[in-house]
Amino acid sequence: MSKELVGALNALEAKGISRDIIIEAIEAALINAYKKNYNQAQNVRVDLNLDRGTMHLYSRKDVVEVVEDDRLQISVEDAQVINPAYEIGDIVEQEETPRNFGRIAATTAKQIVTQRFREAERGIVYEEYVDREDDIVNGVVERLDPRNIYVGLGKVEAVLPQNEQIQGESYAPHDRIKVYITKVERTSRGPQVYVSRTHPGLLRRLFELEVPEIFQGTVEIKSIAREAGDRSKISVFAHNEEVDPVGSCVGTKGARVQTIVNELNGEKIDIVEWSEDPVIFVANALSPSKVLDVQVDEEEKSTTVVVPDYQLSLAIGKRGQNARLAAKLTGWKIDIKSETDARELGIYPSQSSTVVYEEAQDEEDADYDVEVDLYKDDEE
Repeated sequence: MSKELVGALNALEAKGISRDIIIEAIEAALINAYKKNYNQAQNVRVDLNLDRGTMHLYSRKDVVEVVEDDRLQISVEDAQVINPAYEIGDIVEQEETPRNFGRIAATTAKQIVTQRFREAERGIVYEEYVDREDDIVNGVVERLDPRNIYVGLGKVEAVLPQNEQIQGESYAPHDRIKVYITKVERTSRGPQVYVSRTHPGLLRRLFELEVPEIFQGTVEIKSIAREAGDRSKISVFAHNEEVDPVGSCVGTKGARVQTIVNELNGEKIDIVEWSEDPVIFVANALSPSKVLDVQVDEEEKSTTVVVPDYQLSLAIGKRGQNARLAAKLTGWKIDIKSETDARELGIYPSQSSTVVYEEAQDEEDADYDVEVDLYKDDEE
């Protein structure tokens, strides 16, 4: 074996392809070339030593009493000529290393080795990206077709399907975008990575990147409801009572949430505080609308929410979006009533009513008015 080949193999090993895979690939190539080009069908074994740069090929024949195929078998008499210790059932090995495999043999060996190395490299890339499922990555738009956008992630090209693209977003080659890895598949052509811009996980990862309190675990994202490209709601909870979870996510003058809004090309984001009490949680989830009362039906997992008359359209939102997202966020059915209708139906006020204090709501709106301003058109 030439020193050049040994050097090339060492370079491949340095790339992350294990020595065992390298040896297995070369052995398979030599065996295949030997059988194909020397019309040999017998079992063979290759002894390959990369450190010494040597290789030897041995035929393997079963010792039998009656020979039926002399390419695979050897009689016990002939075997004992080689070594008197051989008995029926043993395997006789004899070196069959050709002096010259020839041009075709060398080409065949090269093709097999190349194929095995390519498979090994694909396997390394697959293992790298399969561990990154449910993670956010930076990519570069490489090409587009009528349905898919192909995003370069470095070692692999990811597919951004049409149903995972944010409606209204447009891309051009060389644009840099953040995407969320949803699935990694092993295919004959190598690993196939699928990414998304609409997955709620993208919003979660963006907040983890932008908000240190979330990354450190002080603030926890409890749930996300998203209609990509239009509006999202996210509920957060602080494990430390001294930490304001909503304020941490909003940032000074809304800087943190605005960075995420910009990344999502203007998608509106409501950040509300999570509570194990459904009354408080549902009231918070309907932000930026004020809530007068939340009545809970535990068996049906539903709520009836009473809001001021002038807040009804804001609570419901355009095409019911605010109420719909709040229901997804909380996991509770939400039926919204105006104060007038609720009084006429006799359901407000009630003895079991829990009032959500407007003063507290007013303070929250004052603290985070940079965020509320984003939704001033919801009442239209």
